[in-house]
Amino acid sequence: MTLAEQRRSYIPKIPTFLQQLHNVRCEPLSDNPQISSEIKAQFSHLQSTNYRLVSGLEKRNSPLKVGVVFSGGPASGGHNVLTGLFDALRQMHKESKLIGFIGGFSGLLEQRYITLSEVQIESVRNQGGFDLIGTGRTKLETKSDLDKVHTALEYLDALVVIGGDDSNTNAAVLANYLLSVGSKTSIIGVPKTIDGDLRSKEIEVSFGFDSACKTYAELIGNICKDALSTRKYYHFIKLMGRSASHIALECALLTQPNLTLIGEEKKSLEQCVHAIVDLIIRRQKAGKEFGVIVVPEGLIEFIPEIDKLLKALASNKLGPDEKVTWDHLPEKIKTQLMTQKDPHGNIKVSQISTEELLIELVKKELSKRNFSGNFDCQHHFFGYEGRCCLPTNFDANYAYSLGRLAAIGVRDGKSGVICAMRCLHKRPEEWIPMLTSLLPLLKLEERSGCKRVVIAKTLVDLRGPAFLQFAQIRASLAIDDQYQFPGPIQFFGNESSVDSGPLFLQIKF
Repeated sequence: MTLAEQRRSYIPKIPTFLQQLHNVRCEPLSDNPQISSEIKAQFSHLQSTNYRLVSGLEKRNSPLKVGVVFSGGPASGGHNVLTGLFDALRQMHKESKLIGFIGGFSGLLEQRYITLSEVQIESVRNQGGFDLIGTGRTKLETKSDLDKVHTALEYLDALVVIGGDDSNTNAAVLANYLLSVGSKTSIIGVPKTIDGDLRSKEIEVSFGFDSACKTYAELIGNICKDALSTRKYYHFIKLMGRSASHIALECALLTQPNLTLIGEEKKSLEQCVHAIVDLIIRRQKAGKEFGVIVVPEGLIEFIPEIDKLLKALASNKLGPDEKVTWDHLPEKIKTQLMTQKDPHGNIKVSQISTEELLIELVKKELSKRNFSGNFDCQHHFFGYEGRCCLPTNFDANYAYSLGRLAAIGVRDGKSGVICAMRCLHKRPEEWIPMLTSLLPLLKLEERSGCKRVVIAKTLVDLRGPAFLQFAQIRASLAIDDQYQFPGPIQFFGNESSVDSGPLFLQIKF
């Protein structure tokens, strides 16, 4: 029996409040979040109310028909949201149906869907990927889009949107529109992204982050061991994560490489290069001509002179300062900056080889300093490797719980809310389920030259406990090789080790 087959029999651990669904109901909380007048005006039909679960008999006497959509990049645990939702709906009424829209929001617009069967659901329990119904990145941008979705959802009680910040912005827009036209279809969000940048007071982390970080940490640990064994290469490892450096920080704490750059510190390109060169020279004097350096995907966006250059390129107006930066860049990077653009004309910074840029500039700086040692290097990019792996026990438990919570929100007719769990550092039975309003998460942000409503990405807090712990140890990691080797994700064994979630959650408490 393969590991994947064994995982199908795993029974997720869930909060006590989600075990007997007919004995709980949603109770509004008296929160009073600050919401801008512009957001209130644009989303006048959404409520800012958050809900907690309390004891109280709620029995469903008629079947529910619920749609579900994956949106954005895959994240391990997505299928467990489906299984949790499916199981809960069937427990509420055995004739309830779960409708999967194919390929993200485009499946809604084009009315491509399947009614998910028990056989299909059984096949994806505790499995990675989004392959059962697929995903996409379609956005609902026009009234025509919203009208088409309204038609597609006409006979459904609710739509559950499993996605990140952009996808749940879509959910808020759709919820507000359906309420404005008198639709009874509820819209409920579920927080998904490996990047870890969809967070709030109630949303402590999105599902998929833990699985991705543990996958990358295994790979980084392997490279650290290789570096110790061969003692001849500097490994530059770029990690997926979009703008935020959450993944890089979590993996740095898990594996302790010699140097980890954190984008949110907003160091200049010169400072980044000098930090690496200083490290190389110090290690060479200590008899070490090898090392491991971690680079977050979004680093390039935080480098002040690169940020100015990106804006200048977008407007086709290069000033003297931007011209100096441009001339300093390797030809490969210049080509990427000119060709890697999305459909809206924005430069796709995730496609820029930041690790290769740093290597080239480090070589130049070492030459300037007449460095006489060896600088042999390898570069790596870990991203897609972590998006569809078998979910960790934490993500399997968490995602399944979110699916069951979404079913309660559907049953109780809540709309414009997103599922959340508090106290994720504790055992699953002690997690506190909540339905939190999408409205307070919405912000106006400058994008492509105009203001757009978005759920703002949460960046690394440089005053937060995880970064502060990293800041305390990073100086000692430069020369003393304190590499950690997490190994592969563990699914069986001591509960405290196999069920534990992201390290930053433990540091927080």
